[in-house]
Amino acid sequence: MNTRRLGMLLVALCSLAACKTVGPDYHRPDSAVINQPDAQKPFVDIVLGTAVDPSRSGPDAWWKLYDDPLLNQLIRDALRNNAGLREATANLSLASDIYDQAINAGGVTYGADAEAFRGLIPAESLLMSNQLPVSNIASGKLSASYEFDLFGKLKRASEAAKADSEAVQDALDMARITVVAQVAGSYLESCHANREIAITRQSLALQQLGMDVAQRLFDAGRGTRTDLTRAKAQFDLLSASLPPLIAQKKTAQYALAALLGHTPGDLPPGVDACQEAPALKQPIPVGNGMVLLQRRPDVRAAERRLAAATARIGVAVADLYPDVKLGGSVGASGLLGDFGEAPTRSWQIGPLISWTFPSKRAHAQVRATEAGADAQLAAFDQTVLNALRDTQTALTGYAQLLDRQQALHEAAAEAREAASQDRQLYRGGRAPYLTSLDAERTLVSPCFRCK
Repeated sequence: MNTRRLGMLLVALCSLAACKTVGPDYHRPDSAVINQPDAQKPFVDIVLGTAVDPSRSGPDAWWKLYDDPLLNQLIRDALRNNAGLREATANLSLASDIYDQAINAGGVTYGADAEAFRGLIPAESLLMSNQLPVSNIASGKLSASYEFDLFGKLKRASEAAKADSEAVQDALDMARITVVAQVAGSYLESCHANREIAITRQSLALQQLGMDVAQRLFDAGRGTRTDLTRAKAQFDLLSASLPPLIAQKKTAQYALAALLGHTPGDLPPGVDACQEAPALKQPIPVGNGMVLLQRRPDVRAAERRLAAATARIGVAVADLYPDVKLGGSVGASGLLGDFGEAPTRSWQIGPLISWTFPSKRAHAQVRATEAGADAQLAAFDQTVLNALRDTQTALTGYAQLLDRQQALHEAAAEAREAASQDRQLYRGGRAPYLTSLDAERTLVSPCFRCK
């Protein structure tokens, strides 16, 4: 009879295992900004001609579009040695271990207990009136239990941990992208600064020639002190522009060294010698809005955090229901000399049900997790909007730079033609030397430094 009742109890517990997993299953909300048609179409209001390729998305190794071996090496070194990336990698290992804990929670657990001692057992504990002698006592037990995930608490916790781990992976991907962009930016900034310094020194040399001519004219009585003073002032003003450029170069190089995991003065050979920033060798692949949003790690991470918050609603709801375990144990306890004999053996099997009746606090916890999911949805939407804004802003700025570059090319061509004409006039004795020198200075002026 007892065996039959136990069997019926086991059947009942097994039937409970079919209980529904509580809480919402995650799916991307229809109201999310990423689902809006405007977020998926090509970028608008930008005329870039052949400078971009909207039909293709950017490659993972986008920096190779510059076709610069030194830049490629710097980025490889940064991806291997950057301290921030090492921290992000460790955080990913932590998140993965937490996920492993979550997926291995519940199920079957095992335990063992054993002890041996010499002492006096109180007779009353055995319902005896005569005092027992001092004895050697031993006991041991093996136990096992199985936790039924009747309402999906463990499943939802595992889902949340998995989504958290994926979000950390995406954060690591975003950190890599950020480091790569910063390395490329610092390297290009150093190259640009070197070029600016070289042009400024060339301008100083020309300005020195102009000042020398003004001095000779003044000494010969053919120039005025005002002309000489003006030439010296222009030289001093141009000299004052050199220290900020040197500081700009050093700042970029110090930032680059830190990104590479080096001390400020420890830079690979070739960085300081770069005199010309590399240019893109092919059109920039940009794709459309949906392609961009699918590729951006910060967008993926935001959605994974939303999924984790959604799963935690199920964990909170499952706490409103009882926890059920099925446990059993076998063991022996008695005099050391008789340990293991039939009179010392014991076993037991049965369910363990624990239920903290739902309180206002438990219901408040459910509402708190729901509010947390709403907050993560808002954060997801904002991340999508920021991604679209950043890309649109960058492309707009790039378009304006292309227009400026075209105008500078045209102006530089006209300045070169004017300088050539002034040189010919000077050689033919039809124009003063200072006029020719002014034309040369115009060619190296700040307006024509950008390619």
